[in-house]
Amino acid sequence: MNAPLVDEIDAALAEASARFVTARPRTVALHEAAKAVMPGGNTRTVLFTPPMPIRVAKAEGVFITDLDGHSYVDLLGEYSAGLYGHSHPRIARAVADALALGLNLGAHHEVEVKFAQAVTARFGLDLVRFTNSGTEANMMALGAARAFTKRAKIMGIKGGYHGGTLYFGGGGAAVNAPYDVILAPFNDVAATSRLIAEHGSTLAALIIEPMMGSGGCLAADPVYLAMLREETAKLGIVLIFDEVMTSRLAPKGLSDALGITPDLKTLGKYIGGGMSFGAFGGRRDIMEQFDPMRVNFLPHAGTFNNNTLTMTVGFAALSEIFTAEACLELNDRGDRLRARLNDLFMRYQVAVQATGVGSLLNLHPLAGEVRVPEDAAKADQLLRQIIYLDLLEEGYYIAGRGYMALSLVVNDEHCDGFLSALERIVTRRRHLLTPR
Repeated sequence: MNAPLVDEIDAALAEASARFVTARPRTVALHEAAKAVMPGGNTRTVLFTPPMPIRVAKAEGVFITDLDGHSYVDLLGEYSAGLYGHSHPRIARAVADALALGLNLGAHHEVEVKFAQAVTARFGLDLVRFTNSGTEANMMALGAARAFTKRAKIMGIKGGYHGGTLYFGGGGAAVNAPYDVILAPFNDVAATSRLIAEHGSTLAALIIEPMMGSGGCLAADPVYLAMLREETAKLGIVLIFDEVMTSRLAPKGLSDALGITPDLKTLGKYIGGGMSFGAFGGRRDIMEQFDPMRVNFLPHAGTFNNNTLTMTVGFAALSEIFTAEACLELNDRGDRLRARLNDLFMRYQVAVQATGVGSLLNLHPLAGEVRVPEDAAKADQLLRQIIYLDLLEEGYYIAGRGYMALSLVVNDEHCDGFLSALERIVTRRRHLLTPR
């Protein structure tokens, strides 16, 4: 079968984009209004997908409905923060409880202690501190490591993402925090080991996701992670596992499932029950630097660090909804879906594949191994956009980059429907998706 010409892909994308826009006049109008007051009509980069983003009017359970009345099965799950689906009744009751307690107390309260007890027990932390986002959690963890080691440099991983000021894709972003960063190649044991040895005496911390999230749902090789643990321990480098996403992949987090204990973990997303939340914690000697009774303690401000809304909702969500049993069931469903997706793509011999671990998945329109960010970067971005628009037309919402995060309200029937929709897309677009 001949490979498609570039103009065939361009034409298919133009047609899909035109259908998308024509079917959404109210969305077009709001998008134009948004552009008048926000750059590009956007205040959160990841949500923007050409030709324009959908604009949601209502969300309930597993469904979201846009301004023009189109409903979608939500397989994006708010980039893993929306673990509980939309408007979960237990979450709603917890919100009401927080309102009854009072939202902005300006003081310590009982629920933050209960929540801290639940978080430390669940994820194996000696001590924890709360923040308002995963970005803040990672920034504070790095600050703690630098203060503890009295060293300045940090090591990140090429293609890694640890928040809006810690983006290591493409060599970094202009808005990154001004750390002196050494970037190591993902899943390359020999090269990373050499870099650690070369810079070890100046490195305060090494930060990594046990599975890259925004990098394409790429799992770190356990041998690679074990090497990081061994080499950083030898040189007194604080090993930080960013488990903002990956802590949902096993009852006690992915690092526990892999049997590797970092010095610090960072958390976020779903743990706050869908509210604004982040946390960092781990080794007692590192975390005790923040004890206000200590001489020269490290300050850690944040008006909403212990806000009653997040504390109350998060405690209910973590202790009552996302139990160990619920975690295992959800991630088993994700593993089954990924296997079925890859079987579908293999049967039709198309250049598409699904990567990930458990309930976090990513579709990549390309052939060949996808093990490192450089592999994922080879995906055809136009084909990725066509698949995204086609799925919207079929009634399924994923990220424009192909990322999916299954929520607890996604069931086997939704997965079956998604597979059927993708099979129709693959059948219709098979010529475009044939390996070139």
